[in-house]
Amino acid sequence: MSSDVADAEPLNPVVPVPAAPAVGARTVFPILFAISLSHGLNDTIQALLPALFPVLKNTLHLSFEELGRITLCFFATSSVCQPLVGYITDRRPMPRSLAVGMGLMLVGLLSLAVAGTYGHVLLAAVIIGLGSAIFHPEASRVAYLAAGQRRGLAQSLFQLGGNAGSALGPLGVAAVVVARGQGSVAWFSLVALLGLVVLWVVGNWQLRQLDRIRPKASAAAGREAKPGLSRARVAGALTVLAVLIFSKYVYMASMTNYYVFYLNHRFGMEIPSAQVCLFVFLAATAVGTMVGGPIGDRIGRKRVIWGSILGVAPFTLALPHAGVTGAVVLTVFIGIIIASAFSAIVVYAQELVPGKVGMIAGLFFGFAFGIAGIAAAVLGKLADHTSIEHVFALCAWLPLLGLLTVFLPDVEGQKQR
Repeated sequence: MSSDVADAEPLNPVVPVPAAPAVGARTVFPILFAISLSHGLNDTIQALLPALFPVLKNTLHLSFEELGRITLCFFATSSVCQPLVGYITDRRPMPRSLAVGMGLMLVGLLSLAVAGTYGHVLLAAVIIGLGSAIFHPEASRVAYLAAGQRRGLAQSLFQLGGNAGSALGPLGVAAVVVARGQGSVAWFSLVALLGLVVLWVVGNWQLRQLDRIRPKASAAAGREAKPGLSRARVAGALTVLAVLIFSKYVYMASMTNYYVFYLNHRFGMEIPSAQVCLFVFLAATAVGTMVGGPIGDRIGRKRVIWGSILGVAPFTLALPHAGVTGAVVLTVFIGIIIASAFSAIVVYAQELVPGKVGMIAGLFFGFAFGIAGIAAAVLGKLADHTSIEHVFALCAWLPLLGLLTVFLPDVEGQKQR
């Protein structure tokens, strides 16, 4: 697939673009751990929204479609804003924007705790989405800057924090909010305050790097390995990656938003117990995220993408036919396998388009958020008109789109030529 590009137009933009940050050989693990922790705190707050759905459904008498619209408001805001934030910060890094984003998350969280109407809940979702949109591209830049030569590992550590936070959100709702009511969501403001402190420290570190980055930016751009592919080939590869993100995040939307209802409706499982099962699934995704990046550094990211998207299909196809114990076991395998792809996809895309770290991160995080939000609304409406079981049976086929991985060029092989 990658040997017929000698006569193709190389990827040389007419208008010069800002270069990627100058990245040394040393991996700065304290900063990677700090940004991973802050990602976990950010996504813990995000995860409160879908985890709170059973409470909101009862207190505000909402339909599945209305619940899906809450997720849509959050993800649509984040999806639209993330690429814009990434584009702007590629040109002008804004280290303090990390703390600003977490501050907005705090405001949205407190709004959610006191929301007494459906419109107020939607507004809280938009505020949380805006805070998340500011956080992700610049945080991904920090992970890239601190990675050294271990970009897959750095992206996995960054994503690990997010997945761990996504897993803790439902567990916190099960332990606190289900028993004490919607107002107890305010207790999670402590999570946001901790995030503010951590991100202020990270911002201080990034500010100290700016003087080092700016004078060396042009030299770093010259050293950046080019994949040697035509514009059309790069556009085709990015399109394939977008389809793979679509398959992954529509399936993830079915799990994060409706798995609790699936267990409750099909097996009669109590909501707190179903929330714990959701935590098990999300914890498995955290494990998969940690595995995917380092393996991609060693064997190539395309192989990880193959194994993750297509490899999960037998398990998703078996889930709608499994009993309660089998379903929980299968979701552990599903979570580990399907989560291993995202870090590999993001780094693969950054290598396809060197010099645009923030924009590529913003595009892929934003697209993933947008797909997840639209999927939550569409799947909720489908569940209202059919059943939760039908939704899970339909989504089980999505990983077969992983067959499109065959059309991805071998970026690692191109870079070594």
